[in-house]
Amino acid sequence: MKYFIQPYGCQMNHSDTERIRTILNDMGYEESGDEDDPDIGIKGVVSCSVRQKAIDRVYGRIRKWNGQKSRQPFLTFLTGCALPVDQKKFQKLFDIVFPINTVVNLPDMIRHYGVPTPFSFVARSAPNLVDQNKFADQIEDFWDIKPCYTSSIEAYVPIQNGCNKFCSFCAVPYTRGREVSRPSEDILSEFRQLVENGCRSITLLGQNVNSYGLDKKCNELSFPELMKAVGEIGDETQNRFWTYFTSPHPRHITRELLEIIACYDVLAKQIHLPLQSGDDQVLSRMNRNYSMVQYRQVVQDIRCVLPDATLFTDIIVGFSGESYEQFERTAEAMREFRYDMAYIAQYSPRPGALSSQWEDDVPKEEKERRYGALNEILRAEAMKVNKERIGKKLTALITGEHRKEGFLTGYTEGRIPVKIENTAAQIGDFVDIVVTSVKELSIEGTVTTSAADQAS
Repeated sequence: MKYFIQPYGCQMNHSDTERIRTILNDMGYEESGDEDDPDIGIKGVVSCSVRQKAIDRVYGRIRKWNGQKSRQPFLTFLTGCALPVDQKKFQKLFDIVFPINTVVNLPDMIRHYGVPTPFSFVARSAPNLVDQNKFADQIEDFWDIKPCYTSSIEAYVPIQNGCNKFCSFCAVPYTRGREVSRPSEDILSEFRQLVENGCRSITLLGQNVNSYGLDKKCNELSFPELMKAVGEIGDETQNRFWTYFTSPHPRHITRELLEIIACYDVLAKQIHLPLQSGDDQVLSRMNRNYSMVQYRQVVQDIRCVLPDATLFTDIIVGFSGESYEQFERTAEAMREFRYDMAYIAQYSPRPGALSSQWEDDVPKEEKERRYGALNEILRAEAMKVNKERIGKKLTALITGEHRKEGFLTGYTEGRIPVKIENTAAQIGDFVDIVVTSVKELSIEGTVTTSAADQAS
């Protein structure tokens, strides 16, 4: 018997999916990449509530699945991030709906529904299945599950769950609860095992990743200390890998953290620094708790301490009450900071978040116009930055075959996508390249060292 899981949204949901795979694999199920496979007995969704579009996709998928049940009986489940209003609706459409922290008891949930398992499996004990008030106590049971990684060279390691920031546009505190830091001993153990198994790129995950440890002051490492410990693993093992983290909050990007990143080769020189808006009044309404002066200082610190670091960001256009002049300040900020990549989203109210009580007063057509305008700025500024890379020597990690025959694909330490003419290099190799041509958001290069030279 097989199963199919569809994760939506952020890297955290994809990481959570790897732990769900472990549970189903241990029950004797086999994963299928084809949701229409006739041998599938379980179909699941790991949902995302960040934007309505993601929720709409879940509704579309479950309607399709429920339409197939008369021809092929199977069980459906939903977990991940779902607001209470969506959970109630989904409970009428999915067979099982449960918060991600209770997934340790998924085997019992499946059996209680009457679905046979391929072979006997002893379920781990877990607290009450639906009491989300116990989320903080239960999430550590979930972290104890060894993930079934989808790649041997790239991996995600969750270090924290939930968020205390309560940005007015965000639903995360209502779907994942308050911040809970994973024990650093467990994080570093998982991290070291990945490194020793040859993993080349590891991303530390959290909704507010650089506030790690603040909920356990004096009893846990701070985020800079955690990053230093990761750097020391690199020094001890002498293995070559890159470490990333997402998503941080500008308030907690400290000089101390940047100087630690500068000290260790395995700490990648790439910073994801969400802007959300370039206008102080909009930032205040978003409850972001920083001003543009403060944000600008963080960028200046990054440029000073990590001059070669790439800079990524998140931006929302058309937030409630955003005037044209306020939007223009965001556009100007994009020109000033010259981001290598920006994830731009059109605002949509999320039930439960504070801003859902306010009028969504920027017309859809205007949101689309602003979205298009910022993407044009991104492409123009990123192109300027990429042109400065022509002729430079960079290191790239090979991650797969390019869609164009004869070429490989990968990314630089700064996570700039790269296209490389096929050589003796293999997937998982680090190679030195010289940048020969560029596009707006990617580069192309030729290899200057062989795969054998990069075997360490």
